[in-house]
Amino acid sequence: MTEQRDLVGVAGEPEALGFSAARLARIDDHFGKYVADGRLAGWQVVVSRHGKVVHASTCGHRDIAAGAPFEHDTIVRLYSMTKSITSVAAMMLYEEGAFDLKDPVAKFIPSFADLRVFSGGSSAKPTTVPAQEPMRIWHLLTHTAGLTYGFHYSHPVDARYRAAGFDFGMPPGIDLAEVCDRWAALPLVFEPGSRWNYSVATDVLGRIVEVVSGMTLDEFFRTRIFEPLGMTDTGFAVPEADLDRFAVLYSPHPKTGTAFVSPLDKPLTTKPAALSGGGGLVGTAKDYLRFVHMLRNRGELDGVRLLGTRTVDYMTRNHLPGGQDLEQFGMPLFAETTYDGVGFGLGFSVVDDPVKNRVLGSKGDFGWGGAASTAFWVDPVNDISVVFLTQLLPSSTHPIRAELKRLINQALID
Repeated sequence: MTEQRDLVGVAGEPEALGFSAARLARIDDHFGKYVADGRLAGWQVVVSRHGKVVHASTCGHRDIAAGAPFEHDTIVRLYSMTKSITSVAAMMLYEEGAFDLKDPVAKFIPSFADLRVFSGGSSAKPTTVPAQEPMRIWHLLTHTAGLTYGFHYSHPVDARYRAAGFDFGMPPGIDLAEVCDRWAALPLVFEPGSRWNYSVATDVLGRIVEVVSGMTLDEFFRTRIFEPLGMTDTGFAVPEADLDRFAVLYSPHPKTGTAFVSPLDKPLTTKPAALSGGGGLVGTAKDYLRFVHMLRNRGELDGVRLLGTRTVDYMTRNHLPGGQDLEQFGMPLFAETTYDGVGFGLGFSVVDDPVKNRVLGSKGDFGWGGAASTAFWVDPVNDISVVFLTQLLPSSTHPIRAELKRLINQALID
C-alpha cells in the first residue's frame, strides 16, 4: 500500500485536522484484506477534511495480469458517479433561467408528451394506461420519473428495456436524442412522482442539458465544469496515450468470489455515439476530488464558482415526498445495503437519520456511487470529503461503502 497525499490534493496533517493517523490506517488494513484474498484487484481511497487531504492510499493492481499497480493517477470507469456531474450541469442551467424544475420533459424532448404507464400483464404483453402526470425535470433529478434500467430484473418493464437493447449499456450507433425517443416509447414503471426507481432518468436529463445549452454533453462538461475545475483526466473516452493508466474491469467469480476480468471490460478509447450522463464518464480520484470539493464548498473551488451556495443546499436536501426514505418510497434496490434513513435530493442520496441507517455517519451526508463499487460522499457536519475508487462490477458484491464510512468516522478524535 502507498500513501501519498500530495498527489491528490493539498495535504494536511491528520492530528491537526482532528483525525488519528493510526486509526486512519485501519482503512488500509481492512481493505488490504480484500486484495489479499482476491475479492478486489485494487483500490484507491482519498479522505480530506476542511479541504486538506488527511489520507490517500492505493493497494493492489489496476491490471492483475500485467502486474500493473493501482496508482494515484489510475483512470477508472465512474459509471453512476457521472450522475452527480450531470445533475450539477443541469442545475447550472436552471440557475441561468433555462428551465423550471416543474417544466415537463416534453417541452424539450417532444417524444415524452404522450407517455403510458404499465398497469398489468407481462413483459411480452403489457397493458398500459395514459400517464396522468407529465414527467417533469424535477422527476428526472430525483429518479421519480417512472423510468427504469434493463439490468434491474425486478419489473416487466425492465425486460422491455432489455428487449429494446438497453441492458447494461445502449445499442451502438445511435445518439442520445434517438435513445431518449426510444425510452419515451416504452411504458413507465409507475406514474411520475409516485415512487422512486433508480433509472435512466439522468441520461434523459443529460439530453435536456444538450437541448437547452446548444452543446453536446461532452462539450458542456469540458467547457463549463472540467476545464474550470482543472479536471484534466475526466471524459467519455480514454485517450490512447493514457490507456496504460486505465484499470481493468473485474467481476466476482460465481464460485470463488475472487475478482476475474469482467465480460464488460473494454478499452473505451472511442467516444460513444450516445453520451451517457447517467454512467458514461471515466476519470481519476484527483479529478473527482476537485468536483467533490466544489460541492463541499457549496458550489465554488479555487475562485471558480459553478453553483450558488443556496442551490447546492437545495440539491442536498431530501426531496422525497413527506421526507420518506428510499426504503419507504423506492422500488426494490439492487444494492449492497439497505437505505433506511436515507433520502434523495437533486442528484445525490442524503442521510436524514444515521441511527435508522445503522451506519456511523452524520445527518446531511450526501453523495452517490458507481456500478464498479466506486463511491463518494461529503459530510457537511464534520467537513469531510471522501472518494473511493475500485473496479468491481456489480457494486452490490460487498458492503464496501458502509464499511468505509464506519472506518473513516471512527478515526475522528476531535
